[in-house]
Amino acid sequence: MSSAAPHLGDRVHDKILYGGDYNPEQWPRTVWDDDLTAFKLAHIDTLTVGVFDWSLLQPDEQTYDFSLLDEVVQTTTSAGKRLVIATATGAMPPWLAHQYPEVCRTDFEGRRHVYGQRHNACPSSPAFRRLSAALADRIAQRYAGHSSLVAWHVGNEYGGACYCDHCAAAFRLWLREHHGSLDALNHAWNTTFWSHRFTDWEQIVPPNALSEHWRGPNHTAFQGITLDYMRFTSDAMLANFVDEKAAIRRHDATTPVTTNFMGMYRPIDYHRWAEHLDFASWDNYPPDERSHARMALTHDLMRGLKDGAPFWLMEQTPTMTASRDVNPVKRPGVMRLWSWQSVAHGADAVLFFQMRQSRGACEKYHGAVLDHAGRTDNRSFREVAKLGEELDRLGDAVLGARTPARVALLFDWDSWWAAEISDGPNRHVRYQEVVMAYHRALWQANVALDVIPVTADLSGYDVVVAPLLHMLKGDLAQRLERVVARSGSVLSTFLSGRVDEHDNAFLADVPGPLAGMFGLRVEETDAQPPDVVNPVRLGDPDESVVSEGRLIFEVVIPQGAEVMGTYGADFYAGTPAVTRNRVGDGGEAWYVATSLDDDGVGWVVGRILRRHGLVGPYADVEDLELAVREGNDGTRTAFLLHHGREAVDVALHATGTDLLTGEEYAHGQTVRMEPTDVLILREHADSP
Repeated sequence: MSSAAPHLGDRVHDKILYGGDYNPEQWPRTVWDDDLTAFKLAHIDTLTVGVFDWSLLQPDEQTYDFSLLDEVVQTTTSAGKRLVIATATGAMPPWLAHQYPEVCRTDFEGRRHVYGQRHNACPSSPAFRRLSAALADRIAQRYAGHSSLVAWHVGNEYGGACYCDHCAAAFRLWLREHHGSLDALNHAWNTTFWSHRFTDWEQIVPPNALSEHWRGPNHTAFQGITLDYMRFTSDAMLANFVDEKAAIRRHDATTPVTTNFMGMYRPIDYHRWAEHLDFASWDNYPPDERSHARMALTHDLMRGLKDGAPFWLMEQTPTMTASRDVNPVKRPGVMRLWSWQSVAHGADAVLFFQMRQSRGACEKYHGAVLDHAGRTDNRSFREVAKLGEELDRLGDAVLGARTPARVALLFDWDSWWAAEISDGPNRHVRYQEVVMAYHRALWQANVALDVIPVTADLSGYDVVVAPLLHMLKGDLAQRLERVVARSGSVLSTFLSGRVDEHDNAFLADVPGPLAGMFGLRVEETDAQPPDVVNPVRLGDPDESVVSEGRLIFEVVIPQGAEVMGTYGADFYAGTPAVTRNRVGDGGEAWYVATSLDDDGVGWVVGRILRRHGLVGPYADVEDLELAVREGNDGTRTAFLLHHGREAVDVALHATGTDLLTGEEYAHGQTVRMEPTDVLILREHADSP
């Protein structure tokens, strides 16, 4: 056991934090001083330490050794760095799996794994829960109150699923808590189908390849059972987080606690986790270099987890990832552009994975602030240093500022899960792709946007967009009706309003409880392969737009709704594909019965936004993003981010001061935006 933890003077969070994961235990001690010198050159002020240190901190069940982490904390603190201290439980040590083999996960095919990789522990394992919480307790006891500590980091990128006996037992307890009785459970799961009626809790087993599934996790005979297991799995990993946070809180009542999410990550319902985090944080590794709208959506999703409060960008790569078949490097200016995009959407920290490139194993080619040679004279380091200088210059100008939004996009994990495990009508429909299509139209229109759960308060929004709202829970239908009743607009799509919270179909015309608001019923639902296109004519004959519909073609019978678009082919040619139902004093409910292409989605979204005066000033400039953060004092900071590949000239929407250069700009002044350019405009109070 090492000596008492070091403790030095106080720190103040007075700027956007900048830095990232630092793992000096992977390199010789002689390298550390060089690293810290380089970090100073790059204006790095914050380091996350200890994420994967379990085997070092606890070499066996009875022994704890903090000597190396003490040295890391002491050295980085002496260099003036703020610290995010991890609970070190991101991956379990070999001794734990050797001593308690049942801690290793059982996979979907029913195979018990042996030790390896990192998402490798059963979340229901008593040994894992006990020992991970014990380690978090020891770490918190040691470093609570440390002057450099700005946040606690629990676990790392929670994910995966287990189907072992421990999970089966925990699942049955979870079902008792959520359903109350076997009669209620049998009703929820519709177990009279295929003679599945359960008469004892012990008869219930996890749905996997050995029980209810075939072909894979999305093919299940009983969607209700599988849906509940997905909810259970998310909650089981949440219990691990809650265990460790409780251990921290025994020693530290105030320092914020978080874990790093993975954006639109299907296995975990982050809305169920949100209340347990003191702030949201996430790791941004987009699938390609043209993912700027997708990243904006995910930033807004993370911000929406905590009712619009700022979040942290906990990880991004300065250069390239190493986890994909092809891993291109970020082009010049892209890292800076994407970092500022995160700030524009509410990030109060911009952090990297990682600070120095790993010597070996699967991330040895993953990009880092410092490469294997530790160079500070290459392009990537110069870009990191430039961004650090700019963040210093920005100071606290937008720290804590929020996004003023009148448009809400609903995002729902339950609808995601239910739609994609459904046996019909079309497995080519992907929830995430549908949501992104509608988000792209909103993003291109420069709309200030909140991405929120279906349980959120909708009273502050003029427009609510709810793509593929497959599952309706609670009083959501009534709350959407109230948006329309006060002259707002609601937009939804095909396959919405189909099932209740247990994934059972409503015994009513489609779209179930939404039918009255939309003024229609869906008589039939046709599904076709992805290569089948049905042209959809939108708008009046004199100014119509022809879009392409795919995958789902609902046959709509208007019951008060106006026809805004019609199918051009098949037996339902000439019938409604897009409708608008006018309600009360100016309210509108739009319904899109097929999967339109981007032009079609843009036409519908544009009609709605223009009615409310919400189309932004640069909507006609492709790939020019506008995002605004507003302080508690009413100050507005506008971020113009150019993701396009060609320079554009734009007339500025406001008078203001560039917070990076100090240059003054006038309303209407023409500014040239080169590719990857960023303009951060503090709008003047008298600006139009």
